[in-house]
Amino acid sequence: MKKLNAKELGIGALAGLTAALLVYGATVQPLLFILFGALSALPILIVGLGWGNMAVIVAVVAAGVVGTIAQSIYFGLFVVLLTLVPAWLSHLANLARPAAELGGPDHLMAWYPLSDIMLHLCGLATAVIVIVGAIMGYGTELVGQVVDLYVTVMKDQQPTLQLDPEAVARTKSFMLYAVPVVWGIVWVLMLLAAYHIATRIVAASSRNLRPREDIPSALRMNRNAIFVFLAAIVALFFGGIPALIGAAAFGAFGAGFLVSGFAALHYRTRGKDWRLPVLILCYLTSLMLTLPALVILILGLSDTRKAIALTPSKNADNSKQPDTKI
Repeated sequence: MKKLNAKELGIGALAGLTAALLVYGATVQPLLFILFGALSALPILIVGLGWGNMAVIVAVVAAGVVGTIAQSIYFGLFVVLLTLVPAWLSHLANLARPAAELGGPDHLMAWYPLSDIMLHLCGLATAVIVIVGAIMGYGTELVGQVVDLYVTVMKDQQPTLQLDPEAVARTKSFMLYAVPVVWGIVWVLMLLAAYHIATRIVAASSRNLRPREDIPSALRMNRNAIFVFLAAIVALFFGGIPALIGAAAFGAFGAGFLVSGFAALHYRTRGKDWRLPVLILCYLTSLMLTLPALVILILGLSDTRKAIALTPSKNADNSKQPDTKI
């Protein structure tokens, strides 16, 4: 593990301050909660991927302290909860061990598979959504109040509008489970985007501990994620709290498999003359229609594997060794 000097201490503290401010902005603007919450992961990921475990620990502690001083102890704990997710992801990304332990060449280092990082990312996104929902008191009553408020506003704007009470009730039931699904999808996509941007930033500054990977060939889901995804689908039929947890997991892991499917599509169409128009068509239709997105999701489910990144260990600088072995 690298020694932490004053410069790295300052960088970690600055990253924590930035993350805390972004989380605060997420609470001030509820409509931008997911966006600001995901953006708060970026400075933590950058400092973790570029400066290692000790620096990211300082960042998490600093974020919690700033949150506590700025608002309250509960807000500080909430900030710590959100920043622990990217901190853990950066820790996993920096894990490596000799490839010889996996049956590979003696002179190479094997890095923690991106598929396993995706499994942790989807699981942590689910956990954060469930915890935040519990803190907010998310449930039938809260969703009903929001829908009723919307109906009241609609009636004020159009007094002659007649809404079917049964349709309103169905809307409440649909929104109750649709919101966690959407949260799961968006949260995973935003965290994955933050991770990708952070890896590019630290690579451009030559601070990266982990080598740059070929995303189309490396980005797949862990096989165990299939069982979690199926369990989430089953939980949706139970209703109540299990269904809400299942909805969050369904959205998070579904997003993981969807991204994996697109990565597989990019990989399989390499070198083809028709690659660009097909990719554009797939992206556009998946945004507008359910069936194309379902096909990409099935592609992600059918292609689950581990792609382990390897780097020469004998040529690595001592200052850029991984923090911990797998």
